[in-house]
Amino acid sequence: MEKLLGLPIDGSAHGPQLDHMTALVHWLMLVLFVGWGSFFVYTLLRFRAGRNPKADYQGVRSHVSSWLEIGVALFEGFLLIGFAYPAWAKWVQVPPKEENPLEIRVVGEQFAWNVHYPGKDGIFGRTSPDLASTENGNPLGLDPKDPHGADDIVATNQLHLPAGRPVVIYLSSKDVIHSFFLPYERVKQDAIPGQVVPIHFTPVLLTPPESRFPDCAAKKDCWEIACAQLCGLGHYRMRGYLTVESPADFQKWLDDQAPKPAAATGAPAG
Repeated sequence: MEKLLGLPIDGSAHGPQLDHMTALVHWLMLVLFVGWGSFFVYTLLRFRAGRNPKADYQGVRSHVSSWLEIGVALFEGFLLIGFAYPAWAKWVQVPPKEENPLEIRVVGEQFAWNVHYPGKDGIFGRTSPDLASTENGNPLGLDPKDPHGADDIVATNQLHLPAGRPVVIYLSSKDVIHSFFLPYERVKQDAIPGQVVPIHFTPVLLTPPESRFPDCAAKKDCWEIACAQLCGLGHYRMRGYLTVESPADFQKWLDDQAPKPAAATGAPAG
């Protein structure tokens, strides 16, 4: 399916449903293109001036075109009711806590994606716009006084996910409208200032080793996080990297990224 439509490989659980609907729409457009194109050529030949020296003001007497239009409308209704609506209904249902989804915050800014993982306590640390500073290494404005944020992990342009586990991403923006796009996961959603939009999906396909950052950079074959909305002069460089790995490798990455505890201090025993 992906090769036929020229799509990237599908790495999410919901992707086949979207790809199938996309294929049906393309087939409908192909039939309409060939059908109406053939009809256009037919009318040019059938009603040319040489064959019809005298104008006919009664018009077409057949109702074939009306039945064709009804058929197209019914097929479009089938796509809407049979595919689009069920997919949408499932999309808006965020996985409940019982399914143990991985919750992540992603905040777009000109021109980077800031990714925020809760620490081992599973609670996001408190943030404040007044504390946000890229220069000071705190792009999300994490409050250092909040104990829940002491074990949080913040990454820039790096999104790591475990395969087979539902993921909920709380998407927002610090400045202008961005569009969070994961082509291999069939996910695209606008990041809107002042709003937090939850999106969810389940990755099922591991990122091939040759497509993992930074090894893929030279070959330009990375699984990227793209910004699909023109967001400023530096829009072209707003690119992140997605890595879907095994749960064990994901946990190892989290452990490697976790803040190191401060060394204990105190007076030597005497």
